[in-house]
Amino acid sequence: MLSIGTIVMGAADVRRAAEFWTRALGYVPRDGEVEDDWVVLVPAEGSGAALALGLSATPVQDHPRIHLDLYAGDAADQEAEVARLISLGAARVDWDSYPDDADFVVLADPEGNRFCVIDTAHG
Repeated sequence: MLSIGTIVMGAADVRRAAEFWTRALGYVPRDGEVEDDWVVLVPAEGSGAALALGLSATPVQDHPRIHLDLYAGDAADQEAEVARLISLGAARVDWDSYPDDADFVVLADPEGNRFCVIDTAHG
């Protein structure tokens, strides 16, 4: 049986992306260091999917086919996490596809990769 082990994202500046994602997720480099062209980040405590960042010259997609969903416990937690991620270098995305009663906020990491912060208590 297969399972997801690593999610891979492109980055023009792997070190900058790694700095953001280690602080955002509490992850650490699996091999103890960040290379200029590749790093695999893993949860500092416990198990979970790894996040690999690879050097890429491919432009960021405005509407990516694949992105990360980060779960927050409720609306207050979501608001606090969005503020924290923005303080780490994320940016709000002017998303043109929000539904009227959205349970998610679209952000971009310092490399422009889109991801969502989800209010999991939203019903």
